[in-house]
Amino acid sequence: MRKKADIHERRTAIHLLRGGRRPAEVAQEVGRSLAWVYKWRHRFFEEQDWADLADRSRAPRRCPTQLGEDIRGAIRQARSELEAAATEPGSLGYLGAPAVQARLRHQSVSPLPSISSIERVLAAAGMTHPRPAEAKASVAYPHLEPAAPHQLVQVDIVTRFLPGGVQVACFNALDVISHYPTGQQYLSRRSTDATNFLIHLWQTLGIPDYTQMDNESCFSGGFSHPGVLGKVVRLGLFVGTELVFSPIRHPESNGSVERFHQDYLQHVWDKLNLPDLTTLQHHSPSFFETYRHSEHIATLQGRCPAQVQGEQPGQPWPVTGALPQPLPLTAGQVHFMRRVDPAHQITLLNLTWAVPKAHPDQGVWATLTLSRQAAKLRIYDAAPDAARRTCLAEHPFPLTEPVQPVQPEFQRAVPVDPAWFSLAADLFRVALKIPLAAWLSTMS
Repeated sequence: MRKKADIHERRTAIHLLRGGRRPAEVAQEVGRSLAWVYKWRHRFFEEQDWADLADRSRAPRRCPTQLGEDIRGAIRQARSELEAAATEPGSLGYLGAPAVQARLRHQSVSPLPSISSIERVLAAAGMTHPRPAEAKASVAYPHLEPAAPHQLVQVDIVTRFLPGGVQVACFNALDVISHYPTGQQYLSRRSTDATNFLIHLWQTLGIPDYTQMDNESCFSGGFSHPGVLGKVVRLGLFVGTELVFSPIRHPESNGSVERFHQDYLQHVWDKLNLPDLTTLQHHSPSFFETYRHSEHIATLQGRCPAQVQGEQPGQPWPVTGALPQPLPLTAGQVHFMRRVDPAHQITLLNLTWAVPKAHPDQGVWATLTLSRQAAKLRIYDAAPDAARRTCLAEHPFPLTEPVQPVQPEFQRAVPVDPAWFSLAADLFRVALKIPLAAWLSTMS
């Protein structure tokens, strides 16, 4: 409505001017400034066109940061080339803006467009395929917030079938920050397969602070014996990583490796002819190696997983002989993410534990701590790396065998706060000054 009133007012001013009124008189009659009258008089009489009295776009006529048509064409061409390559065996087939930007970077396109600019160009060209929105989880579980590689690695299994109905268990693992992956394939999913894969994982990526997995029996030790501490739990304790078991039937908590499964299946199982396990085991390593050096992951900002993984050293797998069998219980911690039921209880290791201070449907973090003196289960409202958290319950955990200390080759170096070095230096200087001053006093 306001625009129509403005145009009517401008037309009235032109009518008065064309009727012989002076600009000052017109300004006074319409209640506008003299400059306003001159502006619209000039605009109208320049072309004698009533359409010139409408508002004009205020957008700048030149935009120095706008992409040129050559860059836009390069973006569309790169996306088209990626789409074609996606159908070829051995190609990762990533089509998103980060993959397009990486391709343009290797082609030395300058100026290199940003991720958001690439997304706008692809959207305008109708070359995008948005993913459907994911449903939000109903229970908020405490979770770790890793900030660097080697802090948290997620492990999971995805199953597929070879011709003839032979089932294959594909064990995959991914560092949550660097996205550095590894994987192995087995014809079964026993605890022996799980321990073999975990040893391969830690030999390949190093031993992380935390190794997260779901509650499959090959990881958890099964669902029959109360207080079970199976092979995988014993192995994690022995090598010094803290195992984290995700909530039951909640794959979102293991989301990084769950999403990686999709890439693995798409680029190995969906593209290749896999008649048997040997062929699968032959092709899978090349996929992992290609993925490690791909620059398609937006959060890595143009770097590949191998670069990020190598930016800081992790805990290497020590060069030793075979691990002892059976594995002993070793001092350390094991963690569980659980949901509190209506009776204010949680279930883990085939035992039920009361959490009277928690409310039903609350997500909690339970930590089993094994030491040579005792074993304790403590239940918290937050993960260990949270700035503040509250212990909601504490229970003794029954053990029927002794706990040994971590072996020297698997012990982690304790980081020393740089402030301690400064304090030690100050104390050393003070220690030197006191006897020196006393000795000098004897010389006077």
